[in-house]
Amino acid sequence: MATVVDARPRRADRNIPYQFDAEDLGETLPTARGGVSLRDLALTIRANAVLIAAIIGGFLVLALIITLLQTPKYSAKATIQINSQSDSVLGQTGTVEQESANYFDQDRFLQTQLDILQSRGLALRVSQRLKLASDPAFFKAAGLGAPDSSTSSAAAQESVLGALKSNLSAELPRNSRIASIGFTTADPGLSARVANAFADEFIAANLQRKFDSSAYARSFIADQLANAKTRLAGSEIALNNYARQNGLIRTRDVATPSNGDNHLQGSSVTTDSLLQLNEAANTARAARIAAEGRWQALSGAGALNSPEVLSNPAVQSLLGQRADVQSKLQQARAKYLPDHPVVIALKAQAAAVDQQLKALVGAVRGSVKAQYDAAADSEKKLEGQVASLKTATLGEQDRSVQYNLLAREADTNRTIYDGLLQRFKELNAAAGISASNLVIIDRADPPAGPSSPSLFKNLLIALAVGIIASGLVVFLREQFDDSIRVPEDIEQKLDLSLLGVIPRALDNPGTELADPKSPLSESYNSLGSRLLYATGEGVPETILVTSAQPTEGKSVTSLAIASNLARIGKRVVLIDLDLRRPSLHRNIGAENTRGMSTLLTSQDTLDSVLLATGQDRLTVITSGPTPPNPADLLASARLQGLIDDLAERFDVVVIDSPPVLGLADAPLLSALVDGVVMVIEAGRGRRGALKSSLRRLRSMRAILLGAVLTKFDPKKSANRYSDYYGYDYYNSEPDTAARG
Repeated sequence: MATVVDARPRRADRNIPYQFDAEDLGETLPTARGGVSLRDLALTIRANAVLIAAIIGGFLVLALIITLLQTPKYSAKATIQINSQSDSVLGQTGTVEQESANYFDQDRFLQTQLDILQSRGLALRVSQRLKLASDPAFFKAAGLGAPDSSTSSAAAQESVLGALKSNLSAELPRNSRIASIGFTTADPGLSARVANAFADEFIAANLQRKFDSSAYARSFIADQLANAKTRLAGSEIALNNYARQNGLIRTRDVATPSNGDNHLQGSSVTTDSLLQLNEAANTARAARIAAEGRWQALSGAGALNSPEVLSNPAVQSLLGQRADVQSKLQQARAKYLPDHPVVIALKAQAAAVDQQLKALVGAVRGSVKAQYDAAADSEKKLEGQVASLKTATLGEQDRSVQYNLLAREADTNRTIYDGLLQRFKELNAAAGISASNLVIIDRADPPAGPSSPSLFKNLLIALAVGIIASGLVVFLREQFDDSIRVPEDIEQKLDLSLLGVIPRALDNPGTELADPKSPLSESYNSLGSRLLYATGEGVPETILVTSAQPTEGKSVTSLAIASNLARIGKRVVLIDLDLRRPSLHRNIGAENTRGMSTLLTSQDTLDSVLLATGQDRLTVITSGPTPPNPADLLASARLQGLIDDLAERFDVVVIDSPPVLGLADAPLLSALVDGVVMVIEAGRGRRGALKSSLRRLRSMRAILLGAVLTKFDPKKSANRYSDYYGYDYYNSEPDTAARG
């Protein structure tokens, strides 16, 4: 079978198809975007509303059934305050501190208390207190099988402990010290009793741990105290014996703790005497030095120049008298002769004053010398005594080495003994009256209503799960759905221009096409207008209308395209080249005795098969009798010549071809025309099949003008496009008026 695709230059080689987009279509279509908008999400939900409602409803019904089948549970709750330190009950000397006060990390302490609350040991105390291992009511309320005679007590006890730990809930908010203790069973009274028992036993166990640790501490300290007392007595006896044997007399304050090694040994009588005499010798030495300084000052200079003499009141008085007599003597000499009696008397008076002054200065010097001699003698005596005591002290220090060791040991034993005795007294005072750092705030009361199952909570959970499940189902459905259902799928899934959207015919397509105001006619009118701009030079001269599968509306589409082009003034010929399943003759009500098969198998002229229609400028050629080899006829060179002749005689040649899949007819014909229109039925066309069809057409270098989406029903697309297509424009107002 030969093809005729390279025999001549094609007219379409100079006509580049125009790529339509949403604005070129003249309609406000939802365009494909990189992300998903809220409107797209809302439209998707509306499109799958029934499925979503069914999934959510199923989960809600399941939650209702589960809730009704569950046994009611009752939760009782007690609250307890956990302090890091217990209250003081004995004052400053009897403070009872909780061990946890030493924790640097309080969060860790609180978590430890919570773990103790949930421990197996505390559950065992509760079980023993309430005698739950032999209580059938507890087994029934906890959902456990009642123990029979063959069940051992240990096995029953283990079952009870497991039920206590599994039904117990202990919570402690992060920023609070109030812990809640909850217990859940089928019996409200039992739940309250067990919750309160946990709170009471928690406090009792805490106090018991304190008492046990205090008893052990008292016993331990009592033993240590006895040993310390024995050691203290032995060390004191050894110290006294050594002091007696060596003649050491120490002054020690046994009631005052020592602060260092120098204070452990205290002081001896010899040392105290040495210190006192040494201080006295230092004082005498200072007095001697001062007296010596006064004597040297008095003897080294003039008598009257010494401060010691000048400071004497008597000397000062005589000096004043001498100055007065000298003044008078000078005045008398100025007036009288030297042998005048007044002058002589004043001279005698001045000599007497000098004599008295000289005697007084001598007395002062003698007094200073006597003080100096006495201070020197006292210093010498004291230094002799200090030297004697130094020798005695040095000998005593040699003998005190062992004494100091014994004294240090005695002081250490006394300090240990005093500390142990004080601690023993505190423990004896605090034993049995320890305050707990745990305080019950609220005791549990039997609940008035069940805590579970909660119908509202279960329904909320079911609603959330249903929404998530329905969203997942819808997402997977959308992802795996490769059908062409809406106009935007043409561009998104096929990368093909959209030429038009044709609604599903409500009546016979021929009847609706005959009515120019019908939605079908309006949509095909729009399609015809777009074909006028399919290429840069207008409508293509030869157009092939095909589809991937049969019965997708290509025959009606080809008839409508030809009719619309003829209506706007084009001379159009419509050819039915579907030689296997022709339908054009039925659509126009004509006989199919002669047609294209006749022309391809004979030498008849075109005029013999041209059929006029009731519409001006529209001529049709039916398929003619079905030949035994349609593919061979369509691949013949005569078909190409016939199409060229028709293109010369008419403005537009529209060809209705067979489907692409499974047949070679459509790809062969696509190589002979200037443009191909792909017809796709909404909801039926699959992406895979359509992609395969387009590949077959492109392999023949076919020029694809675009696609037409037929049999589109906006209502089945959840009104996604009902706002964009006003097919009932002509009929809406009259219908509204009639209804009014």
